[in-house]
Amino acid sequence: MRTQAPIFEKIYREYLEDVAALDFAAKAEILGIRVEGKTIGIPFYHKVFTITPDGIADSEGKRPHHTVSVTLCKYLLLCPESPPGDRTLVTYKDFRDAAPYVGGFRNTAEKRIAKYFSGRTNALEKRCRDFGGKACDIGINCELSYVFQALPEVPIYLIFNDADEEFPADCTLLFERRAAEYLDMECLAMVGMVLAEWLTANQRG
Repeated sequence: MRTQAPIFEKIYREYLEDVAALDFAAKAEILGIRVEGKTIGIPFYHKVFTITPDGIADSEGKRPHHTVSVTLCKYLLLCPESPPGDRTLVTYKDFRDAAPYVGGFRNTAEKRIAKYFSGRTNALEKRCRDFGGKACDIGINCELSYVFQALPEVPIYLIFNDADEEFPADCTLLFERRAAEYLDMECLAMVGMVLAEWLTANQRG
């Protein structure tokens, strides 16, 4: 298990206590999770994590990065009373409370992917498939479009156009509007940032 700074460890333990205090059996269908007693199974992108009162671990028993742990707990704790229905696709900046995080999201998620895969569309397509992405057509004219199931009820769409004579490569990440019912804006930004980190990790060469 990786060592966490004291403040992060405190936050981690508080989230675990909050999750353990609630009964998620009745919310399993709304969240798309598996619940067996005090054990919760929740997919996050291409991995399945287990949450118990003792901790969060992946299929190999490893504790995830703090960012992932917080996002998983928030997804559980912010569970809506009933499944929201608005599946309209929007950019991150279109969410009402996103303003404080828009710049960071654009720089560390969308621009990071665009810069890294500029001139390497085929590499991006392979990487998307490797991480469980599925090619999709959402009616937008682009070179590449993939959807990832970040969380059971929170898909994220990647739209990519490579550089040409006039414009640099560009990446846009889209969410369903109802995603704001499952995660706060900070965690929703983390969903995009984690995708960018995983897509670009150790792939040069």
